[in-house]
Amino acid sequence: MKTVVVGLSGGVDSSVAAHILKKQGYNVIGLFMRNWNDESVIIDEDCPWIEDSNDALQVSEIIGIPFQVIDFSKEYKERIVDYMFEEYKNGRTPNPDILCNREIKFDLFLKKAIELGADFVATGHYCRKEEVIIDGNKIQRLLAGKDSLKDQSYFLCQVNQFQLSKSLFPIGNMKKSEVRQLAKEVGLNTAEKKDSQGLCFIGKVKLPVFLQQFLKPIKGKVIEIESKNSIYQESNINYFKPFEYSSEIGKVIGEHNGAHYYTIGQRKGLNIGGFALPLFIIGTDVKENIIYVGQGENHPGLYRNGLTVNHENIHWIRTDLKIKANTPTNYKARIRYRQKLTSSIITLTDNNLQVDFKDKQRGITPGQFISWYEKDELIGSGIIN
Repeated sequence: MKTVVVGLSGGVDSSVAAHILKKQGYNVIGLFMRNWNDESVIIDEDCPWIEDSNDALQVSEIIGIPFQVIDFSKEYKERIVDYMFEEYKNGRTPNPDILCNREIKFDLFLKKAIELGADFVATGHYCRKEEVIIDGNKIQRLLAGKDSLKDQSYFLCQVNQFQLSKSLFPIGNMKKSEVRQLAKEVGLNTAEKKDSQGLCFIGKVKLPVFLQQFLKPIKGKVIEIESKNSIYQESNINYFKPFEYSSEIGKVIGEHNGAHYYTIGQRKGLNIGGFALPLFIIGTDVKENIIYVGQGENHPGLYRNGLTVNHENIHWIRTDLKIKANTPTNYKARIRYRQKLTSSIITLTDNNLQVDFKDKQRGITPGQFISWYEKDELIGSGIIN
């Protein structure tokens, strides 16, 4: 009998995952990870981790499995929160969910599970895993979930072969509606519970308040760049670099509270009216504390043909499929969760990895992750420059 430690979050997905594994004959242990202990930034009055922990405990009692709570709050702050603050400070936008999977769920949690004698860990992610033999070697393939509307493979784009070999994804072949229906049939207390929103394992937080704990408000200029500005002429465009704006090529239209609070593509939070079209952020400068905006969702400053990833930020899940230098390779790629995969050409150069999209992409944001696929298999990923 194989032992599996399930990361019970207090939600319906991990609850059903634990139930399925128990029915399949595994020796299942439920483990709840406490990753945050500062309620001052939580939107809801109730403390979410206590509520979620109680829900996870009830699930364990219904299913009939042992249950533990483990505190990773110190490590979460060091590995996730401090990294987030540093990225925002430098004008970049991190993805805490991907970092949480890389640093917490499939690192600290996995190590703890192995200490408990587990053969595998399991989560409620909507993705699939397949083990194949290639040239005599065992290869782990990370595949998209069958429910295309809930596919979460993007969030696991930084895991490695060892982590995948020790992981199970019991609901990867199910649709969300089927998961909820099974939870009702079993009588799980989480069957009707809403999906969590906010940072991984923290809850729904006020992000500006969260950021202001470390990044203090600083008044700065909001500068509008017109869509017909000469900077957007083809001769001035380097498809793999962000546009280089300056205060000389636009006009001041208002103030903001700190460039480090904003991200490219953002619409809400500017509180500036009186324009024919909605304002979108097309660039930020944290050194000069300036944010640049443009009118309308079709503003050329929101779109790019390509992006780059530094060598040290490239990650291959399929290490056997690493592309050779200066050999353009066709892949499908996405730059955000739930985005439709788009055709791209990926080239590894002496300086970086370049991604050239067939169609222009909206809101390419430094600090976020790009992942690339071969059909429904996630091959690799990287942090956008």
